[in-house]
Amino acid sequence: MTSEVIAVVGATGKTGSRVLAKLGEMGLEARGLSRSSPIPFDWADRSTWAAALQGVRAAYVTYFPDLAVPAAETDVRAFVAEAKQQGVAHLVLMSGRGEAGARRAEQVLESSGLDWNVVRASWFMQNFSESFMLQGLQAGELVLPRPNAREPFIDVDDLASVAVASLTNPALKNQVLEVTGPELLSFEECVHAIAAATGREIRFTPLPVEAYLDGARALGMADDMAWLINELFVNILDGRNESTTQTVEEVLGRPARRFRDYVTDVVPTGVW
Repeated sequence: MTSEVIAVVGATGKTGSRVLAKLGEMGLEARGLSRSSPIPFDWADRSTWAAALQGVRAAYVTYFPDLAVPAAETDVRAFVAEAKQQGVAHLVLMSGRGEAGARRAEQVLESSGLDWNVVRASWFMQNFSESFMLQGLQAGELVLPRPNAREPFIDVDDLASVAVASLTNPALKNQVLEVTGPELLSFEECVHAIAAATGREIRFTPLPVEAYLDGARALGMADDMAWLINELFVNILDGRNESTTQTVEEVLGRPARRFRDYVTDVVPTGVW
């Protein structure tokens, strides 16, 4: 009998937690995997992988800390090999737009012989409310390396819905699903929208990336995270991703969520 378990690697993260919840709402058997899950999974400990994938039909996979880092391709290659060993039939990889390292990891999946999908996403709207930008917004000043481009921020709930569709709709198999929001926005425009909706004064302060990283390291930022921030702001936000896609609407039959609607929904939570 074929297993119907769908694993979610990174089940405590922004996308994984939503994918896990949506699968549960559909009545599907889902196994959340993280370092703290009942069956643990740790990217840094390959001895955890076999048990985590045993009896799994399909898996949604997020890589920590980011597919842009140099170790990602090797880790994804080893993960795919373990998935094949355990009889997993379909892998859906969460990826990032415009990242050379991410593309190498995607190619591992595409040439694996398994059914596959890549959900390739722009920057998340939820980075403003659930991630590293939140503290600055709460303090009234968001300081970031100076972005060199506008970004089509994607709502993570839209992304998760596309991922679930790729896991459950056979017609979508073996495709790259590149998801973005419907509009190009600067980080400053996003901050101004949040300030206006909350009625607070919130400043956006862009710094040269070297100055930003010097300050972050002085506050204890690890070298690998500093490398990633530099990669994201200098190389990824260079204009290569200043375009939108229609994938959310094509897959879900409705338009992608706009940033202003995301802000409107978050304001009542009081997080800002």
